[in-house]
Amino acid sequence: MKWIDTIFLFSMISIWILLITNIILLIFGYRFSTDMIKRKKEIITELERYPMISIMIPAHNEAVVIERTLRALVSLNYPKDRYEIIVINDNSKDQTGAIIESMIETYPKALIKHVEVIGDRGGKGKSNALNLGFEHAVGEFLVIYDADNTPNAMALRYLVYEILSNEKYGAVIGKFRTRNKKKNILTQFINIETLSFQWMAQAGRWKLFGLCTIPGTNFIVRRSIIERIGGWDTSAVAEDTEISFRIYDMGYKIAFMPLAETFEQEPETLSVWMKQRSRWVNGNIYVLVKNLGSIHKIKNPSIFFDLFYYFSVYFLFLTSIILSDIVFLLGIFTDVQIQITGNYIIIWILSYLIFLLQITITLSVEKGEAHKKNIFLVSIMYFTYCQLWLVVSIVGMYQFLKNTILRQKTKWYKTERF
Repeated sequence: MKWIDTIFLFSMISIWILLITNIILLIFGYRFSTDMIKRKKEIITELERYPMISIMIPAHNEAVVIERTLRALVSLNYPKDRYEIIVINDNSKDQTGAIIESMIETYPKALIKHVEVIGDRGGKGKSNALNLGFEHAVGEFLVIYDADNTPNAMALRYLVYEILSNEKYGAVIGKFRTRNKKKNILTQFINIETLSFQWMAQAGRWKLFGLCTIPGTNFIVRRSIIERIGGWDTSAVAEDTEISFRIYDMGYKIAFMPLAETFEQEPETLSVWMKQRSRWVNGNIYVLVKNLGSIHKIKNPSIFFDLFYYFSVYFLFLTSIILSDIVFLLGIFTDVQIQITGNYIIIWILSYLIFLLQITITLSVEKGEAHKKNIFLVSIMYFTYCQLWLVVSIVGMYQFLKNTILRQKTKWYKTERF
């Protein structure tokens, strides 16, 4: 068999492995969504008890969005004397601090704590800011929101209700929606991506394996867990994924409660999107390598699926797409040709149709999202937005390798606000 045939077979098999995996996750994610519709009627609005909650918000130069976020948080449907809002003002150079102080005066009955971090203690990323905020937290449970989030009024109640329902739940994540989805075609693509990820990867993994990954915002975690693990890993730029694996390994589960919704601002320009997503790739590769290095110590067998999933997305799938593109270009511009017989156009068309079906079904779960415009965007997404992920993955992988080889600490990039 020629080397070109071997490369082609490897890429095709790898791509289809991930496609089939996503089909399985989609089936279970859809089943979970139907279960949630039934369960919505069962979830009570009154809790048996109202534990003290510490809501922590890392904020670095967030003057554009922080007021709107704080207004949403002080309006949560939860007893005002049973939660505090801790804003970690991390070396901000804009009006973030002044806005926080103004909100404290405007809402004297709400317990808003302004933790101002200056000098060398700050400017080291989200993990460091969360650790500093944790020093001031008094709650039995911690809830994390990014500075651009506006959760719905019932979000906190749903998160608390769910984590109290099972002692094995170390954390519970909610659902995040795109607040600025109508801004341009990029934010519309992001809206489709986030909804698909949550109903396919998150809900599917939860229904099938009892696994979820913390998304970085709109989640609740037990204070005792943060104390036992010694806080957030300041070397991890994807602190959400990193802490998820540590929670798994402690024997806890991370549950998915999609009724707890928050709306967040997504990147509105391609350059901001590229920087944000490449940071995610860099951070997730760090988590993958970190856990693969201690794979013999893993106690929870379900973690192996997540390790396989991340490996498939960031290594196997990426490599396969690049190799298949190389084979395609060689076939056009050189005499190198695949010798394996078969109708590969049909295989490609089938994979494209499966992609369309997967995303369209996940959109049907969300009220008002399965409309003609979104379906059209899905049809061109494969050739546009998804291809940009190849560039992002390569950049993120390069950043990880560079930092590892040169022993550099990963530079934190805070997503710009609009």
